[in-house]
Amino acid sequence: MFSAISIGAAIAMLTGRNPVASAMYLVLCLCAIAGIYITLDAHFIGILQILVYAGAIMVLILFVIMLLNLGEPPTGIMRNALMKGIGALLTVVLILIVLGLYQRVGTTEVSKPVVTFGTAQGVGALLFTKYVLPFEIASVLLVAAIVGAVILAKREI
Repeated sequence: MFSAISIGAAIAMLTGRNPVASAMYLVLCLCAIAGIYITLDAHFIGILQILVYAGAIMVLILFVIMLLNLGEPPTGIMRNALMKGIGALLTVVLILIVLGLYQRVGTTEVSKPVVTFGTAQGVGALLFTKYVLPFEIASVLLVAAIVGAVILAKREI
């Protein structure tokens, strides 16, 4: 159920024309993913998903959307047939990759998760040892994107 909600919200987010509505569909998608984490007994990760992504990050995204004053896209712009063809081709390739992974997962043996999986101790140990560099890079990238959006919006004001 959560995966169906997540996929439906993702499709609605990508096909929507209003950026604020798309951001709200992203919140729904992130909350559905949190539900998946919770059903996998990773309660801490599920709560972090809601607090960090559906909460804090979405506030920043909505702030940037409102700051840039994005409205409805101009009408009358025809989409290029070449872009539609490339999009269709990439969609077919993605579906084939997902089907290949699905068949591969069915043949591999799944190991039991470690006892600390999804707990605050397990997440903290991994985040501040093995994944500290990607964590810091992601935070710097997020701050740089927000500063860039503010600079772009300041030029138009």
